[in-house]
Amino acid sequence: MSRRLEIGAFAIGLAGLAVCLAGSWGGSTRVYSSYLFAYLFWIGLSLGCLAVMMLHHLVGGAWGVATRPFLRAGARTMPLMLLLFAPIAIGLSSLYPWARIEGPPIPDGARQFLARPWFLVRTAVYFASWLTLAFWVPRWSMRLDSAADPRLAHRLRVLCGWGLVAYGLTVFFSSVDWILSLEPGWTSTGYGMIVMAGQGVSALAAATALSGAFFRRPPPELLHDLGNLLLAFVMLWAYVSFSQYLVIWFGDLPREISWYVHRTGPGWDKVAIALILVHFALPFLLLLSKRVKRSAKALPALAAGLLAVQALDVFWRVRPTFDPDGFRLHVPDLLAPLAVGGMWIGAFLFHLRRSPPPPLPEVAHA
Repeated sequence: MSRRLEIGAFAIGLAGLAVCLAGSWGGSTRVYSSYLFAYLFWIGLSLGCLAVMMLHHLVGGAWGVATRPFLRAGARTMPLMLLLFAPIAIGLSSLYPWARIEGPPIPDGARQFLARPWFLVRTAVYFASWLTLAFWVPRWSMRLDSAADPRLAHRLRVLCGWGLVAYGLTVFFSSVDWILSLEPGWTSTGYGMIVMAGQGVSALAAATALSGAFFRRPPPELLHDLGNLLLAFVMLWAYVSFSQYLVIWFGDLPREISWYVHRTGPGWDKVAIALILVHFALPFLLLLSKRVKRSAKALPALAAGLLAVQALDVFWRVRPTFDPDGFRLHVPDLLAPLAVGGMWIGAFLFHLRRSPPPPLPEVAHA
């Protein structure tokens, strides 16, 4: 069944990518912007899986025994995401004002920092660090699953410690390059933390939903731990998002409020309210309930909903730049996530089939 799903996912992804590429030949900003949103969501899931896996090897916990196979498979999709970055590199001038010959006025320092050669060099550094971590961390993690080795466990903890530092730095600067530079007149020192919190929510939500799908009767203790972690990351996302808004609201400077003005225009304001309700308020209240956190049906369903809401959050951060006058949903906005997502799911299932989750008794007594 997983092989059929794998082939089907690749087929959907390839068909969607072909349509997206056909629509981008004329330099369509609409297609490129939709592809950027889809790409940022799915690479955020890959990076979130890598970060949560490294976090588990540092802090431990029985919850990681069940979720590590899912996190490893998600992290190993990174080579695919490198290949899927090619359309963004090709469409820089359609996406970013600083890449256009006759773009809007931009401060000299920002224009030099965001020059196309340096942008691509920094992107190469990001992927070099992510690919290195996505190769060694899952590799050593699988070796520890097969046989306990204290020396290897120590080396893995050291690698994960420094890996999380590298993850934080690269995600911070990549969020500036890939998202904030869509509007180069606006800056935020806390934006990278918002992106990292969202990636953590995505990875934990996906791992929790998959645990409910693969294990018929997950141990209540495992579900309770995953529910507490989801609650922590939802609160972290809400805290850093509100902190950024509060600082900018108090400052009330035209240069700083422009980003929120675009995202609270007609239609976009409703998306912002929906995010407050379904990305924080509702999950927060539900995850306070011990019954929900121990339910083999309710918690995975809630996690799957959070994963979809995280996609909406990325959409709200990217698309208003290109539709500042009001919310518009275009066909590429639906097609691009299916295209990139089909490829991602196919690669995920391929790696998961090579390293499947452990049997339920092993998980229950971990």
